[in-house]
Amino acid sequence: MSIGDEDIFREFLIESTENLDQLDRDFVALESNPTARERLGGIFRTIHTIKGTSGFLGLSKLEALTHSGESVLSRLRDGELVLTPEITSVLLSMVDGVRRILACVAVDTTEGGEDFSSIVEALDVFLKTPKAAAAQGAGSLGEILLSQGAITQEEVSAALEQQKSDPRKIGTILIERGAVKPDAVLDALSMQNDARAAVSDSSIRVDVGLLDKLMNLVGELVLTRNQILQVAAQGKDTSFVATSQRLNLITTELQEGVMKTRMQPIGNVWSKFPRVVRDIALACKKQVKLDMVGEETDLDRTIVEAIKDPLTHIVRNSVDHGIELPEVRVAQGKPSTGRLLLRAFHEGGQVNIEISDDGGGIDPEKIRQKAVSRGIISPERAQRMSDRESLGLIFMPGFSTAEKVTNVSGRGVGMDVVKTNVEKIGGTVDVQSKPGQGTTIKIKIPLTLAIIPALIVCSNDERFAIPQVSLLELVRLEGEQAMKSIESIHGAPVYRLRGNLLPLVHLNHTLGLPERSGKLEVLNIVVLRADDRQFGLVVDGVNDTEEIVVKPLGKELKGLSAFAGATIMGDGKVALILDVLGLAQRANVISEVRDRNLAGDGAGAETNEESKRAMLVFGVSRDGRMAMPLSMVARLEEFRRDGLERSGGQHVVQYRGEILPLIDLCGTLDSSDVADGDPPLQVVVYSEHGKSVGLVVERILDVVEQTASAMHRSSCPGILGSAVLAGKVTDLLDVHGVIRAQNAHFFDGASAA
Repeated sequence: MSIGDEDIFREFLIESTENLDQLDRDFVALESNPTARERLGGIFRTIHTIKGTSGFLGLSKLEALTHSGESVLSRLRDGELVLTPEITSVLLSMVDGVRRILACVAVDTTEGGEDFSSIVEALDVFLKTPKAAAAQGAGSLGEILLSQGAITQEEVSAALEQQKSDPRKIGTILIERGAVKPDAVLDALSMQNDARAAVSDSSIRVDVGLLDKLMNLVGELVLTRNQILQVAAQGKDTSFVATSQRLNLITTELQEGVMKTRMQPIGNVWSKFPRVVRDIALACKKQVKLDMVGEETDLDRTIVEAIKDPLTHIVRNSVDHGIELPEVRVAQGKPSTGRLLLRAFHEGGQVNIEISDDGGGIDPEKIRQKAVSRGIISPERAQRMSDRESLGLIFMPGFSTAEKVTNVSGRGVGMDVVKTNVEKIGGTVDVQSKPGQGTTIKIKIPLTLAIIPALIVCSNDERFAIPQVSLLELVRLEGEQAMKSIESIHGAPVYRLRGNLLPLVHLNHTLGLPERSGKLEVLNIVVLRADDRQFGLVVDGVNDTEEIVVKPLGKELKGLSAFAGATIMGDGKVALILDVLGLAQRANVISEVRDRNLAGDGAGAETNEESKRAMLVFGVSRDGRMAMPLSMVARLEEFRRDGLERSGGQHVVQYRGEILPLIDLCGTLDSSDVADGDPPLQVVVYSEHGKSVGLVVERILDVVEQTASAMHRSSCPGILGSAVLAGKVTDLLDVHGVIRAQNAHFFDGASAA
């Protein structure tokens, strides 16, 4: 094959592939409006072009397949056939066949050995169908004339009726009938051509490899810019400073421009979903309406490619398992047609994607039972799990609640891969569901992976970069405040930030760097978010925020969970980019892998997970000791006893503009005599999804972070068991159990909050 032939084949493949993606969308849209002549005309022209070029290139199989499709489309366009779901399915099969032939051509310029005669025969059946009444409406020329007020709908309908037996163009017929002047037709044709030319002239094709190379060069330019700015800041040459500032401005604009060339609307991924939803709904005998909001939301090309498969799997699952059969929905008082909503929007430097359905939802109890039956968690842990924690089990490898395996989904392969793929690009995925009302999958992903804003911090004379997307706020404590504000007991340091207990992680200690010596005069806390948990990262110093170019770590360093990459600073030195989630895991702020603590071998795994938790120990009687995980503590509060009130038969206090119900763990609320000298109530506040409850204890004793030993199960209500903590036998409080015992509906709707 000559170079010229190769160029023709390449251009043919690129253009045809783009057109086929558009055909999927057009056919699905056409089902809701079968008489849309403009869309029918566009589909016909696309297939006609592929047929003509394939004949020129000697692709006989492709030519025969598209010829049959073109013939059916011609009858649809002329109103001799009315589009039905059966016709649409066969035409979509034809499009899939064309796509498979093109895939073979792309490999070795041959058409492959697949036989498409069954599709051709199915198309030929529709060619033998008796002609239907002509569809009402105008072609693109008639629509333009109508929009200009040059003709009436009655005149267009009459011209269309005449066109059934008259092969001439509709414009000629309208002129002959005296319905419109020739100049008006010429103006309409000119507008038509101008619109088509504008579409074709407004964009060009650029090789993706060239864009990636350009992006790398811009990255190097950004690094050089940073170096020059640093040198200029230390010099006194005003001319050099002015030039460097000009370079900074131009580099920033160039960077933004190149970034935009890599940006693609998420609609490019979503464009395939109408076809996917249609096919699965037909296969499952369901009725599903797909709505998409935010299709114009832009993402970096690499991100778009990475989320394509995860989103497709979620959409397939929503239709197959989420939305019920029409008769089931009607019996439940729902519309027979289910709704699937895709929504995307920018927020805080990230892109949020939500996939929501109004189907049957996910039953947390069913998930817990399935997890227990498979040995993923123990029965005791299942009883203590909140609904939200239970929903997280769907991301476990091999987990599925499907009653039967279908050819669409239900083999337990997929949701764990979805989570893994999203987390690979620095994103998070979460599920919220209400039984009987529907399910929402929320995905948060970075806008781009190439150049990101970051906070530069230093620790032990080393610089580190923290992605700004994980940054919440900065806290600086000085002098005596730095000494007294940190409560560090048995290796579990915390800081009370606006009433909330914030776990602290010392960067030097976590990375194994030497600790600072001498008196602590300033404490810098970088408040970060990791996996929906907040923690404070203690660093020696905070520099500034700047745009950094992300460089991947070498394969020898990829196993280091604390680092996400590296960057070159303005002085030419390398700074490591911190992996916020990895740091939180290393410091045991969250579990090593969030869901791994749900796996393992039954109770043994559960005991191991519990043993690593920091525990809040408190007294409940003169000698009684209880403990609960520190991670379940929202705040520690003191309340005056004369502020107690009663509502609905239980003790409450007014707290932060709300009514806080109290659960008495030590029997101190039963006394009716309140003296002025009585000590205040010690209360542990537990919060979940906007709801709070106070656990009244006798006194706070300790925070312990050590291995629990001598585990002993208990059958007493409200007690999970007992363990030896800090050398003393301590009861482990069943927090969820005691809350449910007082308010059975406290956790209702928590997973969907």
